[in-house]
Amino acid sequence: MIKMVAFAVEKEELPVFLQYKDTYQIDLTCFEEKPSLEKIQELEPFDAVNVLSDTVITEQMWNALKEKGVKIGITRCIGMEHMNKSYAESIGIQVMNISYSPASVADYAIMMMLMVLRHIKPVLLRYAAQDFTPAGFRGRELPNMTVGVLGVGNIGLTVLKHLSGFGCKLLYWNRSVKPELQAELESMARYCTLDELLAESDIVTVHIASNEKTFHFMDAQKISKMKNGSILINTARGPIVDTSALIEALESGHLSGAGLDVFDGDRYIYYREYKNSMIKNHDMAILNSMPNVLMLPHLAYFTDQALHDMVHNSLKKVWEELA
Repeated sequence: MIKMVAFAVEKEELPVFLQYKDTYQIDLTCFEEKPSLEKIQELEPFDAVNVLSDTVITEQMWNALKEKGVKIGITRCIGMEHMNKSYAESIGIQVMNISYSPASVADYAIMMMLMVLRHIKPVLLRYAAQDFTPAGFRGRELPNMTVGVLGVGNIGLTVLKHLSGFGCKLLYWNRSVKPELQAELESMARYCTLDELLAESDIVTVHIASNEKTFHFMDAQKISKMKNGSILINTARGPIVDTSALIEALESGHLSGAGLDVFDGDRYIYYREYKNSMIKNHDMAILNSMPNVLMLPHLAYFTDQALHDMVHNSLKKVWEELA
């Protein structure tokens, strides 16, 4: 049996853990809490640790996990920026991520495009105040747009597939494209250089990984190259976009709007309750005050299918490595 400890297990995830633990011969211990150095030190030896993206594993925690005999650290998400991967692997612990239904994030990104184009945020606020006048809410139609997709992994590719039904012009950029995907991509969209995509797109949607190389990938220089009046959508990770540069572009009118499921600094805000409390983040306050900016609390992934995939694949992948 493989001994695994899973942290930050949400109530919706627990039934899936229980459904598959025997299938993959896993002796499973689940905790609702996030891992801490103290908690790790209390545990009996085990083989694998399983966490969510809202967890930062420090060097001290990896050292403690190593002492407990941990061979694999797996995260129930795609991004691994919270895993301190290079340090873990330097002490002999393998770090892995998983995949899940790409439609979850892809459809959410398209939803955000439509909501920003149709001014749904201020429409809902005006409706709640029982003001049903249409002034200022004339929208734009997605079929008339050119949409540029930054990053064509599973999610970016699914965005292109689903957008192809809307009739809009599609562009894509990626550092490299898998040869087996080339024909499929070219049947839906045109490859562009990054500068061409930014200059030609009415909507730019971000689907690249977050790491040291992509920190503030969308910086002031790249945002300035975006088409005047265009929209930026980010359902990937907050640090990919330089928030200060984004705010400046929105305030100047260079960008006409943004849809943000994530923003730089959200790791210490989202998935927590701040009711009747002050959130000490000026950038968030500025963005939230803008009627043309839709901010949502990092929920693009949160569907029944994706949640099932996250748990199932995290167990299966560890079993494939250690069985």
